[in-house]
Amino acid sequence: MPSLFAMKNDSAFPAPSVVYNWRIYALALSASMGSAMFGYDSAFIGGAITLPSFVSRFGLGDSSSDLSAALSANIVSTFQAGCFFGAIFISYLVEKFGRKFPLLACGLVYNVGTIVQVASTGSIGMIYAGRALTGLAVGASTLVVPQYISECSPSAIRGRLIGIFEIVLSFSQILGFWVNYGVNQNISGNSDAQWRIPFVLQLIPGSFLVAFMFLQPESPRWLIKAGKTDKAMESLCKIRRLPLDDHYIAWEVRAVREQLDHESELGANRSLRGKFREMLQEGNRERLILGMSLMLLQNLSGINALNYYSPTIFKSIGFSGTRVGLLATGVFGIVKALATLVYMCFGIDKLGRRKSLLIGSTGALVAMFYLGGYSKVSGSFSHTVVQDGGAYVAIVMIYVFSVFYAMSWNGIPWIFCAEVFPTGIRSISLVFTTCTQWLCQFIIVYSTPYMMKNITYGTFIFFGSSLVVGLFVVFLFIPETKGLSLEDMDVLFNIKGLAATQRKKADDIIASQRDAENVVDIKDTEDFEIKDV
Repeated sequence: MPSLFAMKNDSAFPAPSVVYNWRIYALALSASMGSAMFGYDSAFIGGAITLPSFVSRFGLGDSSSDLSAALSANIVSTFQAGCFFGAIFISYLVEKFGRKFPLLACGLVYNVGTIVQVASTGSIGMIYAGRALTGLAVGASTLVVPQYISECSPSAIRGRLIGIFEIVLSFSQILGFWVNYGVNQNISGNSDAQWRIPFVLQLIPGSFLVAFMFLQPESPRWLIKAGKTDKAMESLCKIRRLPLDDHYIAWEVRAVREQLDHESELGANRSLRGKFREMLQEGNRERLILGMSLMLLQNLSGINALNYYSPTIFKSIGFSGTRVGLLATGVFGIVKALATLVYMCFGIDKLGRRKSLLIGSTGALVAMFYLGGYSKVSGSFSHTVVQDGGAYVAIVMIYVFSVFYAMSWNGIPWIFCAEVFPTGIRSISLVFTTCTQWLCQFIIVYSTPYMMKNITYGTFIFFGSSLVVGLFVVFLFIPETKGLSLEDMDVLFNIKGLAATQRKKADDIIASQRDAENVVDIKDTEDFEIKDV
């Protein structure tokens, strides 16, 4: 890769430059078609259900305002309910069959759900059923995709590669935003094609996930855990573009096996009860709490309110009309996607996870508090306001929020959860963190229409206050994880003290272990017999 993409490698055995090749990026992009399903759905549904043809076909316009809000909330939040249970159901398949096969299944189930929705001729029940199926697929994929990418990634660019999950998600959201705008502008509101086109386009990411993942290898770490070390080495050689007898391949296999042996002693290979016992041990327990907390705080930032109900939010600050709302929402998607692309490519593995969260939270909370203050002073929730300087600053603040969110809460909770858990209990731990994500999304998405209706400007104040809480949580408890190998996370999270000092202590311990055990000595690696693996 060009030097622009070169990264400092702080792992125990520095990787050869050839490891940072196009194949690992292609792998991350292929798996991230799962996040494309997530992104497109989260963006298109809020605008699609406000399209005149959808409102007419499904009778939303004939309902009272309270019933209409309930129907809209049900349509959107049914998806989150499916996601919650999808993350639970997929955990067994991930442990039993690896990472690749479950992702293929996700794409197929997602497409079936799409077909059910498009086939509806006015039955709201079919919309609910289809969204539940697509939710099952998306919830499952959000558990598997970051895990799969993390287990295949060189440590120096792990954040960037998992960040592709969020890059693809954000650009898929752009497609969802602008498809709604396009059909609203160019297709009559009396035609079912106006609402069916946004719905049928869900088939694109689902089909891409199936086609692309069919070409990718299984996770090497899962293969080693399953006792298929020879296949794991073949998989690693393909991804790393190194020969089978290369010392780096031998070191990676040995490091994973040593960690798995250690976890086995702790009970990771025992029954489900044994895995729960290990997950709740000191060091692992803290990781689980932090991962679930980050997923909770991500949703409390307010982003899902903007993703799903952005036309309504733009209306609340004085910009009314379906066309205006969809246009402003489309620009919001572009700003968020470009900010995500730039930061995930050039910032996440340089600035790190901790600093990114601190800076991003500060900028995002300023934007949210301004929106709350402006809505209160202008009275925009109760009457149409003049589109003066204050209103335009409010629009700018939504875009400012998207930039700071993109560099912090957008992807880092997913990255953090994908990289911190031990291999033996990674899947079961991710069930808890991913279900926390979807449960919180369900609550926020279902509540937002009622919050906008009943506490009006207080909605923005609530999300801004949540960001303040997030700022303190990160400062006190979230240590820096950039550059550490997955096998070194145990050292970091078994250190007592506040987050600001944990990483420095961990680096000192890891350095002393390298000197004492001579783990980076080439001779030690040469003594590791490939045939004995």
